[in-house]
Amino acid sequence: MPVQVMGILNLTPDSFSDGGQFLDPGRALIQARAMIGAGADSLDLGGESTRPGAEPVPLEVELSRVIPVITAIRAESRIPISIDTLKPQVARAAIEAGASVWNDVTALGSPGAMNLAAELGCDVVLMHMKGEPRTMQAAPHYEDVVAEVASFLQARADQAMAAGVVRSRIWLDPGVGFGKSLAHNLTLMTHLDQIVALGFPVLLGVSRKRFIQSLDPFGTEPADRLGGSLAAALAGARAGVAAVRVHDVRETVQALKVWEALT
Repeated sequence: MPVQVMGILNLTPDSFSDGGQFLDPGRALIQARAMIGAGADSLDLGGESTRPGAEPVPLEVELSRVIPVITAIRAESRIPISIDTLKPQVARAAIEAGASVWNDVTALGSPGAMNLAAELGCDVVLMHMKGEPRTMQAAPHYEDVVAEVASFLQARADQAMAAGVVRSRIWLDPGVGFGKSLAHNLTLMTHLDQIVALGFPVLLGVSRKRFIQSLDPFGTEPADRLGGSLAAALAGARAGVAAVRVHDVRETVQALKVWEALT
């Protein structure tokens, strides 16, 4: 199966890469159309930044950012929409507005989240994050990062299924950059096959992340990390991930097409 491309649409003022660019619903819709035209298989919308050091967003604010845009996209496209939120209330409203995937950086860790996911019947993305966004990059430590991430994701998937989430609805995300040092990220990336081997589709998010700058000092700005983003996405494809979550849809689609033709 070809690797799917999920386009990132941050409806926030403070996301690390494109914060503030698509806070206006009209501009967000234009960007959604552009990503669909560029070949995105799905869109991932978020109204609360989870970058390192990010502060929580009130429920009402998050809802006001995401629901109008989901409604507007759904009015003119059937493209699958993912809601990137850790709040069950936002997930419910988003699914009711037309989203079909709940992408949760806490792996459905909020009270009642797993039962709600089962009730909604949507796909869910369970991500690994050590700590929480405000503090996750403060000296993260692992004895064996691959084994610990894999064990966590398997346990969360088991708990989700016990709550009634259908196995075929569950995706896993190793959480590159979420509570992990450069060495942790590289180790995870070179052993992604062990996450894939858990038997669930894997969503990989490496687009424009800071670990690329750690390897290339010239990538100081997120937009200057396209080459590294593509290299990491192709490494994920080689390991067998099912989808990559990216800012640069057109370039990623092209890179994957060439890679798939060559392999």
